[in-house]
Amino acid sequence: MDFLGLVDRNWPLLRHVAAAHVTAYRASNGLIGHRFFPGTPPMLLLEHVGARSGIHRTTPLVYFRDGDDIVIVASKGGYPNHPAWYHNLRANPDTVIQVAGERRRVRAGVADDAEHERLWPMAVRTYSGYRTYQRRTGRKIPLVILRRI
Repeated sequence: MDFLGLVDRNWPLLRHVAAAHVTAYRASNGLIGHRFFPGTPPMLLLEHVGARSGIHRTTPLVYFRDGDDIVIVASKGGYPNHPAWYHNLRANPDTVIQVAGERRRVRAGVADDAEHERLWPMAVRTYSGYRTYQRRTGRKIPLVILRRI
């Protein structure tokens, strides 16, 4: 099965689904959309500003906690390139996330090699698909640490 091709063909639909997810998450203060079903990974809303466009965007993403830090995975489903939000955070690292009903100001930083080695197993425990995504791509999938500011 050509997973990436399937995603490419359905991207317009996926954009609408993501927009509806953001709307429901915000309107319900995280009651809807933080977890879709019991046992599924938790999701947050990441606000980010376009590195070139300056456009403000919000993206729902799976996350996990490392103490008080929040960690997100720039997997893009195993595509060869990093997701746009990753580039946006590199250019504009100070941002806001919503985790369930909590909004917090954070500063984004990419995990160094030692942090990545420690955190990657936690990412895979949160969502086992990340292991497949890493096999699918030639790039090392970055982990982005969101630290409270």
